[in-house]
Formats: sequence, C-alpha cells, structure tokens
Amino acid sequence: MQSYSNIQKFLHDFVLSKKIINKSLFELEKIIYLKNKDVKNHSHIFITGLPRSGTTSLLNFIFSSNEYASLTYNNMPFILSPNFSKFFQKKKIQKKERLHGDGINFDNYSPEALDEIFFDNNEKFIKNELISYIQLILLNKNKNKYLSKNNLNYKRIDLICSILPNSIFLIPIREPLQHAYSLLNQHLHFIQLQKEDKFILRYMNYLGHNEFGLNHKFWNNPINYDDINKIDYWLEQWIMFYQNILDKYQSYSNCHFIVYEELANINYIKKILKKINFKNSNLKLNFFKNSNKKEIQNLYNKTNYDKARSIYQKFLSLIGT
Repeated sequence: MQSYSNIQKFLHDFVLSKKIINKSLFELEKIIYLKNKDVKNHSHIFITGLPRSGTTSLLNFIFSSNEYASLTYNNMPFILSPNFSKFFQKKKIQKKERLHGDGINFDNYSPEALDEIFFDNNEKFIKNELISYIQLILLNKNKNKYLSKNNLNYKRIDLICSILPNSIFLIPIREPLQHAYSLLNQHLHFIQLQKEDKFILRYMNYLGHNEFGLNHKFWNNPINYDDINKIDYWLEQWIMFYQNILDKYQSYSNCHFIVYEELANINYIKKILKKINFKNSNLKLNFFKNSNKKEIQNLYNKTNYDKARSIYQKFLSLIGT
C-alpha cells in the first residue's frame, strides 16, 4: 500500500469503501464462475488470535506447502470477487519488508489477512455464502483446501465450525510481557505511519485491521488500564483475550494452541503437524527464526503481569511443552 500509485489508491477507495459494490461483484462472480465443488468436509485451516503472536509466520509457513489457497495481494482490491482480480494483475514486485518493520517480507503473491471484508457481514450472509466464497477462492488458486489468517475469526469459531465441520483452528500464544511490548510498539509505529499517509489508515480500516494506530479498537472493554500508549493497557487486553480463549476453546479438539516461543524448535513443529494430521515433504521445518527476547524498560504493574503469566502457564500446561 505504501507504493500504490494515485490510480491504485482511487481503485481501492472506490471498491472497498462501499459494501454494495463488493457484494454486487460477488454476486456477478458467482454467476460467471461458481461451480458445485465439495469443500464442506475438507480440513481448511484458520489461523486466529491476537496480532504479534506469530500468525503471519504460521500463515507463510503453511502456505509454503503449496497445498492451500489463500487470498494474496494480487486479489486486492477485489477480495469478494477473487477471479475478477486476474483482469487487473499487478506487475510482480520484488519482495520487500512489510510496514510492520518486523523482518517479514512480501510480494504480490504473498498470502495476507484479507477475508475480513467477507466476514464483516451479518451472520445470515456468512452462513449462506461462506462455502460459495471459499469455492471461488479455491477456483482462483486451483486448490482444494483454504488457508485463512484472520485475527478476528476467534469470535466466530463456532459459526465457521457449523458450516465447515472439519476446519482446524491454530491459535498462537506468546509470552505476555513480550507480546504486550510488541503490540504497544506496533501501535505507536502505525500512528506515525498513518499520520504521514492517510491512505494507510483508510486501507487498514477497509480490511478491518484496527489492531493498531489511530483507529485502534480494543478487544475487550478496559477495566483498570485505558491509556493505549502504556504497556499495562496491552497487558490487560492480553489477559482478557486469552482468558476468554482458554475458557471457550480449551476443550475443542479442532482448536490447537501454538506456543510462539517454540516455533523455531523443529521437534515442536513436527508435533504440531502430527496433531493436525498434516503431511507434506515440501515444508522447511526450520522456517521460523529464533524468538529474541526484548529488553523491556517500560514500567508495568507487577500484579497485572503476574495475572497474565498465570494464564500463560495454564496454556503451557495444557499444551504440554
């Protein structure tokens, strides 16, 4: 988005700013392209959870198997009509680091969290159209299984399971203080970026990426900490978010909690792949970099952190690391 021309920005604004345009293109695409293809009982993978927990790295890792279809930057801005996007193919760009400045590189063939444009509709629409939507994406990518990274899909795990009963959910968990520090830094980073370029703010709003920046939306109502520029706010959000995940989904056999700090451990990766019955010899098991702990100078409330650590330890015990 940072290198879009004025024409590209106009096209994104025009298509993404109005649901009626997206839905009209979706209906037209169904008429032209939709085929009756059995996707309901396949093991589609949905990666969800708080941002900065390794969701993008997991997405790229599984996508590298070449077995799954994901929306890519080539599908922008025609997210609800992925097969129309081939008529507006972008020139291949060299891989470059994404705006987060976290060492993750991308080009226009890279997968990305884009399907919130579909899910940001009422439940009736999702129930009626999710299978058709996935069929269109699979047709566009010539695959049989769908791979989604959407940090907001934790809210609709039950809904997705009711439509796609064999779906698998991967929910990464990161050490809370390191995680809160990363969330805070990205928030401050995107505030600056969005002040410098208003299109970045609009673009993120279109995609439902309100995790950071000027239009940040909290996951839960703050209780004791409401200063979003302080680490205790993000720690408290971590506590409420993951306590809710633990309470709701620890008994779900298709919800797999992933320890962020263990991703560079090849034996741990093998264990995850076995758990989700994933067999692919193309995967590079050393895909993930070692997790480097940051030295955190920010002041934080110890009671707040201890509560977060207690929840984190419960996850570790549950996962069996």
